[in-house]
Amino acid sequence: MHRYKDMLIWKESMDLVEQIYLISDKFPKTEQFGLSSQIRRSAVSIPSNIAEGAGRNSDPEMKRFLHYAMGSIYELNTQLMLASRIGYINNEDAEKLEKRIEQIVKMMQNFKNQLPV
Repeated sequence: MHRYKDMLIWKESMDLVEQIYLISDKFPKTEQFGLSSQIRRSAVSIPSNIAEGAGRNSDPEMKRFLHYAMGSIYELNTQLMLASRIGYINNEDAEKLEKRIEQIVKMMQNFKNQLPV
C-alpha cells in the first residue's frame, strides 16, 4: 500500500491545486461556472486520483489511477493555455505553471515506471 500523504507527487499536485485556486480566483466573474470551474476540477482531480490509486492497495490499480491523474494534468495544461491566450493568466504565471506541470508529469512517469507490472 502506498501512503498518499507521504508521496511527493501527491504533495506537489496539492500545491499545484492551491496555486490554481489562487490564480483562477482572479478570472472574470463571468467565468465562475465556465473555465474557472473546469480548471479547478481538473486540478483537484490530479491529487484525488493519486490518493484513490494509493488506497486501492495494488500496484496495477496505482498505475491505473496514475493514468487518470496524467489525463487530468494534461487537461489542466490545455485549459491553462487557453486562459493564457485569452488574457486571464499573465505570461509569467503561465510559464511558472507550465514548469510546475512538467515537473509533476515527470514525477508521475518516473513513479509509474518504478511500479512492478
